[in-house]
Amino acid sequence: MLANKVTKDTLDNILALQIIVAWAGEGVCDPKRLDWWRTDLIDENGGGDLFGRLFPKTHQWASLQAVRQAAIQQDRRKRLDMAKPDAVRTLFFWGFTVDEQLTERLAFHKQSGVKPVDVLPLSLDIYQPFSAADFEEAISIPHQKVNFKVVPSGREIFGEMLKALDECARKLAFALLPIVESYPMPFYRLEER
Repeated sequence: MLANKVTKDTLDNILALQIIVAWAGEGVCDPKRLDWWRTDLIDENGGGDLFGRLFPKTHQWASLQAVRQAAIQQDRRKRLDMAKPDAVRTLFFWGFTVDEQLTERLAFHKQSGVKPVDVLPLSLDIYQPFSAADFEEAISIPHQKVNFKVVPSGREIFGEMLKALDECARKLAFALLPIVESYPMPFYRLEER
């Protein structure tokens, strides 16, 4: 079972991965990235400009929050096609307790006045042009492999879910590879008790 209280570092690690994947998944931007969701919320010449005018002090956080929410919605739609959508864990769905802590941590950072790149361990510069190779490198785990099977609802990762949530998040992100046309939703199925 997942711990009730997650450390700040773990929450930041998960948020960083969520943001990298959410940014990479955008498809309305020019040039488009992976096109997993129909958004352009971060780029200076797209939604980032609107957020900059609407929220001058927190625009970077607001755009990251919005693109993360777009990814969460796509993830939810895919999970709802499953027989037991709450009995899995994905990069964007950790169950109520952890998801609430992630939302609170993001709100804390947004109110702190610190820039996202100064506080989150982002392994990719999301303010630079997209490179599929750089994205793949950013979410890869060197010298490891994530075994999964493709099922109608996504990519089911073999084995029991790791207790360390940030390591689990890394495996979920890594299981996005190889990149495909639509969001492949890697997931762990929770053990039935």
